[in-house]
Amino acid sequence: MADEWATVLLLGLVVLAGSSVQRLAGVGFALVAGPALVLLLGPGEGVTLSNCAAGLISAVGLADSWRQVRLARMLPLIGAAACTVPAGAWVAGRVSGPVLLIGIGLLVSAAALLVIRGLRVSALRGRRGAVAAGAASGFMNSAAGVGGPAVSLYAVNTGWSAREFVPNAQFYGVTVNLFSLAAKGVPHLAAPAWWVVAAALGLGAAVGRALARRVPERGARRVVLGLALAGGLVTLGKGLREL
Repeated sequence: MADEWATVLLLGLVVLAGSSVQRLAGVGFALVAGPALVLLLGPGEGVTLSNCAAGLISAVGLADSWRQVRLARMLPLIGAAACTVPAGAWVAGRVSGPVLLIGIGLLVSAAALLVIRGLRVSALRGRRGAVAAGAASGFMNSAAGVGGPAVSLYAVNTGWSAREFVPNAQFYGVTVNLFSLAAKGVPHLAAPAWWVVAAALGLGAAVGRALARRVPERGARRVVLGLALAGGLVTLGKGLREL
C-alpha cells in the first residue's frame, strides 16, 4: 500500500513539473514528464497518460489565447498528424516493452538535441514543411508521446516568434492529443491517481502562468530541453537494460 501511494505521489510531482513547463513554454509536457511517466507506469499507460495530460494543459493555456491561433496555418499540420496518428498507435500496441522504451528514449533524446541545435532545413518551410512536420509529429505523439519537437522545428524554420508559437502550439497540442486518445483510449488509473493528476495539472497551470511573467524565454527553453534530454537518456538506458 505504501508503495502504491509513493507511486501516486511521484506521478503527481511529474505531472506538476510537466504541466508547469507546458503552461510556461507552450510545449514541453511530454518532453519533461513523458520519460518519467513511462518509467512509472510502463510504455503503454505512460504514453497515454502523457497524451491525456498534455492535451488538458494545452486546453487550459488555449483558453487565454485562442484568439491568437492562426487556423489557416495550422490546418496542414493537423491534417497530416491525423493521418499518421493511427500508425503510431499501431506500432505502440505491437512493440515489446523494452523495445518501446528504447524507441521513446531515442526519440526524446534526438528531438531535444535537434531543437537545442535549432536545426535549419529548407524542407520544413511552407506548406510542404507543415505537412512533413505534422506527419512526423502525429506518429511520434501517438507512439511515444512526443509530438512537440517536430512542430517546434517547423516553427523555427518558418520564423515564428515565441508570441506566435505558444497559442498555436497549444491549439495543436489539444487536437493531436485528442487524435491520439481516440486511437488508443484513455489511460487506466485508479481513482486516487486521477485525483492527484487533476490537482497537479491545476497547480502546474497556475505555477507555469506565474513563471511566464518572470522567467526569460531562453532560460525556460534551456531548462525544458535539458530535462528532456536527461529523461530521454534515462529511458533509453532502462530499455537497454531490460532488453
